[in-house]
Amino acid sequence: MMSRPIPVVDLFAGPGGLGEGFSSLTDSLGSRIFDVRVSIEKDPVAHRTLSLRALFRSFPKGRVPDCYYDYVRDDITREEMLSHPSVPDAAHAAYAEAKNATLGEIASEKVDQWIRESIGNSDPWVLIGGPPCQAYSIAGRSRMRGADPKAFEEDKRHFLYREYLRIIRGFGPAIFVMENVKGILTSKHGGSLIFERILEDLSRPGNGLEYDIRSFVVDGRGDSIRPQDFIIEAENFEVPQMRHRVILFGVRRDLSWLDHDVLPSAMTARVSVRQAVSGLPPLRSRLSREPDSFESWFRVIKEAPRSFKGWRTRTRVKIEERMREAVMRAAAHQSTGGRFVAGDVNTDSSMPTALRAWYHDPRLGGTTLHETRAHMRSDLHRYLFASCFAAEFGCSPKLAQFPEGLLPNHGNVEDEEVPFADRFRVQIAQYPSTTVVSHISKDGHYYIHPDPAQCRSLTVREAARLQTFPDNYFFEGSRTEQYVQVGNAVPPYLARQIAGVVSDFLARAAIGQRNCA
Repeated sequence: MMSRPIPVVDLFAGPGGLGEGFSSLTDSLGSRIFDVRVSIEKDPVAHRTLSLRALFRSFPKGRVPDCYYDYVRDDITREEMLSHPSVPDAAHAAYAEAKNATLGEIASEKVDQWIRESIGNSDPWVLIGGPPCQAYSIAGRSRMRGADPKAFEEDKRHFLYREYLRIIRGFGPAIFVMENVKGILTSKHGGSLIFERILEDLSRPGNGLEYDIRSFVVDGRGDSIRPQDFIIEAENFEVPQMRHRVILFGVRRDLSWLDHDVLPSAMTARVSVRQAVSGLPPLRSRLSREPDSFESWFRVIKEAPRSFKGWRTRTRVKIEERMREAVMRAAAHQSTGGRFVAGDVNTDSSMPTALRAWYHDPRLGGTTLHETRAHMRSDLHRYLFASCFAAEFGCSPKLAQFPEGLLPNHGNVEDEEVPFADRFRVQIAQYPSTTVVSHISKDGHYYIHPDPAQCRSLTVREAARLQTFPDNYFFEGSRTEQYVQVGNAVPPYLARQIAGVVSDFLARAAIGQRNCA
């Protein structure tokens, strides 16, 4: 029989989405199946988030001390929380599980020591994580290759997966789970596909080890698996976001005789943006480049139809009607939110029951990290138009569909990471969102809230909901840094389902090995 919990090592951990999913999986008795023993992240702010969550997980469910909630509500400092008598030595040990280090730069002997001390003689254990994706993403490749082709070819991020390779070769995990952007399938280096090299290296890492590289969504192994079969479309698994990522399921060869289950697609309708952000307090945006107040903001909203001057289309009547209704409701939205907004959070009852329970924590007594950004009045006019258009027609308008009076200066909106025609995109209420990426930290134009009466971009908490982070998951740093962490993460609710496939596989393997003994 396997020992429980099964050790997990998380590389390039970010704020901990993948590790959160594995750590959350429990058996029928409520005991944790996996235990993240060490996680490594280079960004110091994401590391603070990672270590805070490790502290949270060190307590049994329902027994997290009040001082944690006091901290995320901004009633005490982090130092006061950590020094509180209700935080025992065991919690401090868990807090130290998260390491702030740059893989590929820190001495490999140090990393090996962390792993050796964390897993001991355990077998099985699981390696998870994903190397940075800038060198693989389509936008990143275009930007870097265009700026300096030689520097792009020499970028060491192409080969950070070799940190995986080195650790696999040295420690031989029973299973590894490796995540990356879909662009890795087409990324080339030196004229050859990077993905083919990665598969070959991971299949035979050295030291006599071999691995089957399998898919979580398609049956089969070896040559029967095509590159596109490694893509997981998150919206098919109750994640309210159309996030498509490559995720590899590496199985050590001595376990390869056993078939594995695939992720079961959700039998219910896809979870929508409206469902995902339901229960969060409605907010107004703030004004930038001019004094902000509710009265000033409300005047800006009311004057938006003036931008329709000269716009001759049947669409105008419908949009103006939507705008009038939105302005009436906007009068009730005086708050811009904050680090903590007190009040009950009642999610949409149509949301899948398990997902509702996943998000909700009644001990919070409100909502964290739910604060709006400031926008120029011209952008607020565009947001109001775009969200009303989306509410009327069920799609976000292209710039060609904007009134001339709302068209931005082309030079001010050109961006390599966002298509110009889609520069202002509303997240449609009745569908899953588009992919939440770190670019959300730069501006909100691509993430406009579907409710015209709020006339704003998404808050950090709303983005975290789309990424399926529980409401009690707290992101450290400035708001910009929080957005980056959310955008770079693996949706933890999807990671939990992946952990379930891994757990079932290892349990059947243990039974098979026992029967053969």
